[in-house]
Amino acid sequence: MEKNEPTQSKYDAALAKYNTQLDDAEIAAQAARIIAEKVPANNTPEVKKFLFSCIDLTTLNSTDSDESVMKFTQKVNKFDEEFPDLKNVAAICVYPNFAEVVKDTLEVEDVKIACVSAGFPSSQTFVEVKVAETAMALMEGADEIDIVISVGKFLAGDYESMCEEIQELKATCKEHHMKVILETGALKTASNIKKASILSMYSGADFIKTSTGKQQPAATPEAALVMCQAIKEYHELTGIKVGFKPAGGINCVNDALIYYTIVKEVLGEEWLNNELFRLGTSRLANLLLSEIKGEEMKFF
Repeated sequence: MEKNEPTQSKYDAALAKYNTQLDDAEIAAQAARIIAEKVPANNTPEVKKFLFSCIDLTTLNSTDSDESVMKFTQKVNKFDEEFPDLKNVAAICVYPNFAEVVKDTLEVEDVKIACVSAGFPSSQTFVEVKVAETAMALMEGADEIDIVISVGKFLAGDYESMCEEIQELKATCKEHHMKVILETGALKTASNIKKASILSMYSGADFIKTSTGKQQPAATPEAALVMCQAIKEYHELTGIKVGFKPAGGINCVNDALIYYTIVKEVLGEEWLNNELFRLGTSRLANLLLSEIKGEEMKFF
């Protein structure tokens, strides 16, 4: 045990630079206040168009096949032809074994290929398997990798193992963006979410992401608020800008407007671009498109 103590203290020292003792009720009240006071002003066509361009259009089903993923990607190709006045989605997000299918099918520029990796969604496998899966996804054409923290290790206080795993996966990703999923529903408290956010950024996350969408609760305004506050404080301390991605449970346009508003209020205009802000959803694409066009759209 003694052997681990100096390394463990490195992570405790990183956390000690921040206020991680948060009051859940206070965070909920702050989030409610932002939603009540600020969301209505952002309910505009311009904001909805911007939000559309931040979508990671996602298919993560056990029924996915080469054919279904190909058709999914072809819709993104056709979007440019059918809606030349709108910016396309930011990325297509799939399981790693479909990266090559997306790469071979995708014809439009500026749409990234994102893959969930490293034992998604539970993160319960050998670190060697996580590294191999991530490396193979990149080799097959992925531009971005979405991984999940080892939630069990974090909750057990084993920050060293959790962080070293993230560092190893970031070393595998190199210049490719790595989004680190906290699975905030499993972390439960604002204090845990703040700690996991800081440790993930400290370990090399380019983005922090709320949820896999495979566990409930998924994204919540309270988790988003804490994560954005952590990003802001980390940036103030290090000068490093880390992106934010809510995912899971984004069921309506108003949900997306809430996350947009939290980012705007906490992080400011600098974060309002799809290099630093993404939305993990597919359901939202048609809903946003319908509101932008003023009629029901079932394009995707």
